[in-house]
Amino acid sequence: MVADRGSDSDAIRCRLLEEDVCPQIPNHPRRSVPWPLLVESYRERNRVERLVGRLKQFRRIATRYDKLGETFLGFVHLALTVIRLL
Repeated sequence: MVADRGSDSDAIRCRLLEEDVCPQIPNHPRRSVPWPLLVESYRERNRVERLVGRLKQFRRIATRYDKLGETFLGFVHLALTVIRLL
């Protein structure tokens, strides 16, 4: 799981480790014993956030007018196709 510094707590990290999930969370500046961080995997977070931001430019996706999950997912796929073609 990749998260920002706001999620840097021992409780969250231990819970993720119990579920066999490797947390990639930057350490808070006041943390006395830092946890390891793979910088390469954390950089992917920026790319994902930019993609979600571009998806939210489509009003129908940002406000979720569709009642059915299948219809909403279809429009997400359509919007991703348009983004990919641009």
